[in-house]
Order: sequence, then C-alpha cells, then structure tokens
Amino acid sequence: MIIIDKVLERVFVDPVTGCWIWQGPTSGDGRGGGYPRMHLDGQTVAVHRFMFVCVHGFVPGKKQIDHTCRNRMCVNPYPEHTEMVTHKQNQKRRDKAIQEGSP
Repeated sequence: MIIIDKVLERVFVDPVTGCWIWQGPTSGDGRGGGYPRMHLDGQTVAVHRFMFVCVHGFVPGKKQIDHTCRNRMCVNPYPEHTEMVTHKQNQKRRDKAIQEGSP
C-alpha cells in the first residue's frame, strides 16, 4: 500500500475522462516513449503495468497492458482504462485508433 500511495501522490485524476494522469518521470520521447516510469527496488518499472498488477494480479510475459482510454500517461488500472491483451491485439487497437484520429 505504501507504494500505491506514492504512485497516487503523483497522479492527477481528470474529472472528465476518469484517467489517472501520471505526473512523474516517463520513458522519454523516442520509440516506445511517453509511458509513465518509476524506480522500484532499483528497477525502472512501467507505472501503468505496476498498478494493473496491484489490482488484477500477475501479467504473463507474453501479455501487454493496453490503454483502452488511449492515454499513455494514464495509470488507472480499471477496465475502462487498461486491459491485458496480446501484442497482436494491442497493435490492432493502436492501428484502429490511429485510423480514427486518436493517439
């Protein structure tokens, strides 16, 4: 709970979308960038993945956490915002969002 409290201290809850917007460090601007990051026991971890695991449990190595809300900085672990999917599902959803004009 202490770690979750620290995460929540760095979150802004968007009253319109319900996204929990991370206000801390990110993975940068390059390829695969723009995701929330934090240090935990000497490791850099994806905050959205950490929060998802806290609520839903283990994520197998071949699975990814998709931002169903289409906001990479969102760390809300609930289904309206994140979902565990395969890489292929995640890519299809991303491509569809791009075609529809979402990020």
